[in-house]
Parts: sequence; C-alpha cells; structure tokens
Amino acid sequence: MPHHYIGLMSGTSADGVDAVCVRFTAEAPSVLLAAHHYEPYPESLRQRLLALMVPGADEIDRMGALEGELAEIFAAASTEARRAAGLTLAEVAAIGSHGQTVRHRPSGPHAFTLQIGDPARIAERTGITTVSDFRRRDMAAGGQGAPLVPAFHQWLFGHATQTRAIVNVGGIANITVIPATHTTSPVRGFDTGPGNALLDAWAHQHTGKPQDTDGLLAARGRMDPGLLALLKDDPYFAAPPPKSTGREYFTPQWLATRLQHLGRDLDVASVQATLVRLTAETIAEALIPLQPEEVFVCGGGTANPVLMAAIAGRLTVPVHTTARLGLDPQLVEPAAFAWLARETLSGRPGNLPSVTGAHHPVILGAIYPA
Repeated sequence: MPHHYIGLMSGTSADGVDAVCVRFTAEAPSVLLAAHHYEPYPESLRQRLLALMVPGADEIDRMGALEGELAEIFAAASTEARRAAGLTLAEVAAIGSHGQTVRHRPSGPHAFTLQIGDPARIAERTGITTVSDFRRRDMAAGGQGAPLVPAFHQWLFGHATQTRAIVNVGGIANITVIPATHTTSPVRGFDTGPGNALLDAWAHQHTGKPQDTDGLLAARGRMDPGLLALLKDDPYFAAPPPKSTGREYFTPQWLATRLQHLGRDLDVASVQATLVRLTAETIAEALIPLQPEEVFVCGGGTANPVLMAAIAGRLTVPVHTTARLGLDPQLVEPAAFAWLARETLSGRPGNLPSVTGAHHPVILGAIYPA
C-alpha cells in the first residue's frame, strides 16, 4: 500500500501554492519530507483572485474560470513534487488539496465557506486520488469550518509535560494551544485576526511590491497608538471563540475606513508599523490567557523579522519557529492537508470540536478517485 501523500496549500495570502510530498510515521509522530515544490501565481491571476474575495459583479463566471485555472496549477505543482521525490503514481496514496478560499462566512443561519480549485480536475490531471472540500462537513456539524490544522498540530507537536502554542501567520493569523498530553484539557484554537493580509495590501498599494520584504517598510515607521486603538476596537477581537475569519472581512477598505476616522494623516511607514503591532498584539492577547509555556510560529509571517520581534516582544515565554520542532514553518500547513487526506481515507475524523465548535467529530472532505 502506498505511504506517501501530497499536501496542497494556497492560503489567505493568495500568492501561490505549496505542494509537499510527505510520509508519516505513527510510532513517534513525525513528518518525513520527500519533496517540496512552490508554484507562484501569475500576478494577473492573483489580482483576479483578490478581486473575487470581495463581493462584486459577475462572480459565478469569474469564479468558474478561476476554478479551472487553479486546478491546473495545483495539478502541475503536485506532479512536480511527486517527480522531485522520485515516486511513481502507485507510490502516492492521495493528494490533500485545501483549495483557495474565496469566501468564509462562518456565522448566521446560512453559514458557508467556499474554496475553489476543481479537485476532479486535479485527480484527472495527476492520476492520483484527491481529497478536498475539507471545511464544509465541520460546518454542517455546527462548526466554524476553521481552523482545521489544530488536529495535525496536536498529533505532531504535542508534548508530554508542556503546554505548547502553535501560531500560524498567513494572510489571517490563527493559534493552537496544545495542553500537555498527560492532562485531559482540550486543544484550543481560533483565528486571531489579520496576519499578513493588511500588511501585504498596504505594502502593495504604496510600494507596488506584493509584500513588505523583511519588514523594512514597517521598520522605518512609528506605531501610532490612536490608529491602533481604532483598529483593535473591531468587535471581532473581543468575540469569544470558537471564531474564524478571512480576508473578505479584514479588507483594505476596513483599514481605509479607520484611517479616515483617525482624522489626521500618517506616513506610509507608520501605518505599516501599526499594522505589525495589530497582528502581534492580537496574537499575544489571544495566547496569554491560555498560558502556553512555549510558542512556535509557522507560515509566511516567519519571514518578516520585524513582525516576529513584535510577537516575541508581547510575550514572556520563548518564541521560536516550528523549525525548532523539525518542520519548516512554510510547510506546516501543506503537510497538515496531506495528513487530513490520510485521516479521511482511513475513516478517521479530522476536526476538533473544542476548536471549531462542531457538535461532534466528523470525517472531513470529499474523495475524488484517481
């Protein structure tokens, strides 16, 4: 029976897709990386995706076209990862594809979430069974459909005597707090708010670059307490978990409205510095009551030293990246969806009701046979 899985992750930054080819060991939980391939989105595709993430005209036709384009990219990235690992089709059990989130509305009587990147086309192009659409079954069971990676965090990063926190800083930031395995306390996790989404959008608007490389723009600015107070006044931050959000909530317009309410001009770098503090403080304020003894960060935010320093500066416990635990911080999420595909094919639940608020554990995803 094949033991390798491919995980695909295109996160809320919407800059491309990471494909990892991995094998899992059960005796002492670990992820053995066979290959990694990153496929960036063409800029025109990224801009169309970002436009689709906010309500607009002709959405169904635009979404349908992007669904097919993304699937071709996802399939090509999967094939590149498999070939780089030197594996035949028969040696790969499945692809776990998160898809590209274009809308996440977890509240209200008709809550829904939508990820695109046609899994039928991925299975057809690659010749590999594909598992996708992981979030909707949790929602059907009364959950938020997010975050889903905490179950993987618990499996891989749990410690016998230490309470650990895993912080993923993608476009949106989320936390997982894993109690020591000798306790009966549940895993906790939720989206804390914006991670890189506003930072990237502000940098792109004012520099033309897709992100603030190395945090250099923020480093030139001064955090503005008045703007920070306006940003943190949003009710999302005070809402109790379970909770999840997306970049369709924390939009550039969300920021523009608060800048307008500030009533005075700020230089570009100082707005960026304040956005860094917003991400860092909302992460820290979510973590502190849960009392982790050590914090490990993953996701694109780990490449921003100014943001990493801001997070560490708001906490009194050690802060590292997940590289300290043996997994590249950029590869945690794609590895998680490879693992979730394995759980689905094995008939095991992949959600944690203590995190998502679902009524009970459920088997996640839909299976598209090769």
